[in-house]
Amino acid sequence: MPDPILPDLLQPGLALVFCGTAAGRRSASEGAYYAHPGNLFWRALHAVQLTPRQFAPAEFPLLPALGIGLTDLAKHHVGNDDELPRDAFDVAALRTRIGRYAPRLLAFTSKAAARAVLGQACGYGLQSGHIGSTRLFVLPSPSGQARGHWDLAPWQALSDLVRQERGAQERQ
Repeated sequence: MPDPILPDLLQPGLALVFCGTAAGRRSASEGAYYAHPGNLFWRALHAVQLTPRQFAPAEFPLLPALGIGLTDLAKHHVGNDDELPRDAFDVAALRTRIGRYAPRLLAFTSKAAARAVLGQACGYGLQSGHIGSTRLFVLPSPSGQARGHWDLAPWQALSDLVRQERGAQERQ
């Protein structure tokens, strides 16, 4: 099997892992997650205080120190959701990776990725399903092509949930 387009940023003990669908062309060429300048991912992380400052895409390897990881559903394909082949999403492999590393939360950065994993349409926010002990959350896509659906509120709700869980852990 060829190497993934972007490496997983996964390790035990993460509070949160973001899961996109596939690397976009700009991300693939730069070797960095959410690299297109029109993508709101890095701005959103800072705006909702998941990061202390706005990171550049090339700084993605710094995220685990903040308890955050990254992965994609289609590790071996590049392009927008509508350009991907039907078999691009490897749900079983994602479930295996998440089961192995067991982050507290897995946040899908698109409804398309969430729908593929959950097997049904879903709204934004915390979902009733789990992968092992990992809770699932769905966010509006930060892609510039999905700007018509952009809403920072679910990202803020995710950040609030992460903070609540960290506070509860610290009290134990």
